[in-house]
Amino acid sequence: MTRPETAGLVALLVMLGAGWGLSQPLAKIAVSEGYRHFGLVFWQLVIGAVVLGAITLLRGKGLPMGRVDLAFYTLIALIGTVLPNTASYQAAVYLPSGVISILLSLVPIFAFPIALGLGIDRFSWRRVLGLVAGLLGVLLLVGPEASLPDPAMAVFIPLAIIAPLFYGLEGNVVARWGTRGLDPIQVLFGASLIGSMIALPLAVGTGQFIDPRGPWGAPDWALILSSLIHAAVYTGYVWTVGRAGSVFAAQVSYLVTLFGVLWAMLILGERYTAYIWAALAAMLIGLFLVQPRPKAGLAPPAPIGKTAR
Repeated sequence: MTRPETAGLVALLVMLGAGWGLSQPLAKIAVSEGYRHFGLVFWQLVIGAVVLGAITLLRGKGLPMGRVDLAFYTLIALIGTVLPNTASYQAAVYLPSGVISILLSLVPIFAFPIALGLGIDRFSWRRVLGLVAGLLGVLLLVGPEASLPDPAMAVFIPLAIIAPLFYGLEGNVVARWGTRGLDPIQVLFGASLIGSMIALPLAVGTGQFIDPRGPWGAPDWALILSSLIHAAVYTGYVWTVGRAGSVFAAQVSYLVTLFGVLWAMLILGERYTAYIWAALAAMLIGLFLVQPRPKAGLAPPAPIGKTAR
């Protein structure tokens, strides 16, 4: 791979990290005026289904709808969107956006012990040190009274940890059992369709359904922008995995956390204590230690259909 190609991939990875990192401040804005989790999750899934469905149609690919396929979409919808995003939107009501971004870096740290339990990864002391560093980061957030703007916020830290736990589980499920021959865009499209059907009765039944007729305010635009960014960034991430390999693409985790904190400071005016900055450093160190090391500078290209999330 030439230097210009490598530079282009690095630039794309930075753009993906910046886009994903923006989703946390947007979630904070989305819940700022009373919208709550089930209503937000429903419309996020609907918008994602429309965008990803259009992409699937343009690519000339269908969407298998057999019984086993529907069960697979349902599983991915639950552990990949409905459950983690419900927790994230609830956490966004109470916690600073930057803190949630820091906690999202726990995804690979959770993924490692889950992979060990499923027998798809091997024990490594270096990666165990990564788990310890991640735990230290969490303790720095919930332990010192001066870490969070309000010590009472610490009780909501476990709520924010639910999302990275489920994301780590989702990645391992796909790695262990595959995607039934579907590429990631098809999987996410199918999961968005099924997920929206799950979220709709929850939103209506809890009184959290969001009337799309308006008038629209900042929370509505934040939800739409976040959903569009997610679909676009995920498509770009899938392409990057196919072009440069999963190990290279996984480095976006650092950028998502860093940009999440940066966007929160720029957009929401958040400021953090020394304990939170120390937690960020501990999380990034843990992320570095727990991720698999690349065998080469960039992995050889692989067909998109052969890659996993």
